[in-house]
Amino acid sequence: MLSFNFRVYYLSEVNDMKIGFIGAGKVGFSLGKYLAVKGMDISGYYSRSEMSAHEAAEFTGSELFLSPERLIINSDAVFITVPDGEIKNTYLSLPKELLCGKQLCHCSGAMSAEEAFPGIAECGAKGTSVHPLFPVSSRTESYKELGNAFFCIEGDCADEWSSIFSSVGNHTRIISSGIKSRYHAACSVASNLVCGLIEESIGLLEQCGFNEKEALTALEPLVISNIRRIFAVGPTAALTGPVERNDVSTVKKHLSCISGDIDVNVYRSVTKKLAEMALRRHPEADYTEMNELIR
Repeated sequence: MLSFNFRVYYLSEVNDMKIGFIGAGKVGFSLGKYLAVKGMDISGYYSRSEMSAHEAAEFTGSELFLSPERLIINSDAVFITVPDGEIKNTYLSLPKELLCGKQLCHCSGAMSAEEAFPGIAECGAKGTSVHPLFPVSSRTESYKELGNAFFCIEGDCADEWSSIFSSVGNHTRIISSGIKSRYHAACSVASNLVCGLIEESIGLLEQCGFNEKEALTALEPLVISNIRRIFAVGPTAALTGPVERNDVSTVKKHLSCISGDIDVNVYRSVTKKLAEMALRRHPEADYTEMNELIR
């Protein structure tokens, strides 16, 4: 069972903390604006793209920095919000003598603070990963929904950042560095992999004469209703359809009309998981024939 961290961390205690951003993409824009709206002091932005940093600074009411050195000097905590593959190299490029007493943070779900900031303790600094379980899709709009995001936090200052986000209304959980890959896989399954399943559904409907817009219109109430049910009662209790009712003939028809190895394997793999769930729900049922079909 999840345990949430709700230790109160009064904003007056962190109003003196100046938070800077290296990287001015969607995450940098969104998190900076969200923290600014919540009363945090955003020092400003540095980016290889001066235009992006300028736009982010204007958006958050902060300062444009023309060098990472000036940003670090003027910040207590620095978020490195560059693409995941560039976080470590960006950190390694920073002048270590300026990092003493600073906090460095990143927002990668898959990377631990130790991986991103090797040797940070030797610089007299601390490293933390702050990951919102939220699809940040827009530089200027996503911040409006970050109040609903669940933040998972790991690293040296996890307690502090967990308290900060809890104090502004977010659910938080502190996790260990050793589970970051598994944790991020869980997030991807619930988010990115769903995109693949919807794409598969659209493709099948297009073979039935729908265009993409029509398919999305048709699927939306089905998907939304199902998602609401899942989060109300859990996925096993929400399960409906041919696998749940052990309708082997219908699943056989599905397999007969799906072409392409990838598409068939997706259907089989997900159906195997559904069969496991259905058996837990109906332990008295015999799913032998279903499992033989989808193995």
